[in-house]
Amino acid sequence: MTNIEELKEFGLDVPDTMKEGKVILDVYTTWCGPCKFLSPILEKLKIEGLIKLIKEDLDKNRPLGERFNVTAIPTLIFFNNGELLNHPIEVQGQMLVKNGLMVGAAGETVLREIVAAM
Repeated sequence: MTNIEELKEFGLDVPDTMKEGKVILDVYTTWCGPCKFLSPILEKLKIEGLIKLIKEDLDKNRPLGERFNVTAIPTLIFFNNGELLNHPIEVQGQMLVKNGLMVGAAGETVLREIVAAM
């Protein structure tokens, strides 16, 4: 089980407020089209208070990508109350979150369903 505190080992700023509630780590790159599609949706969910958000550019933090076996971008990594999400989340019959990770972009409706299921 991965604790959100471990992210500090990769140079990420993880304030104590991140230990409670729903946190999404958005692993992206600046040149990734789907990442640019996903980013404003995540920001909207953050502004609405549904999630806390950490963003990290994979090109600037390869060790983080290796730690979580990030093989494609965007990859979202889900934490709930400081722990890596440990249950799968299915939306509309598709397994989208497994071992705390979702690979690829999703629309706002799907992301809202995922956040609700966290």
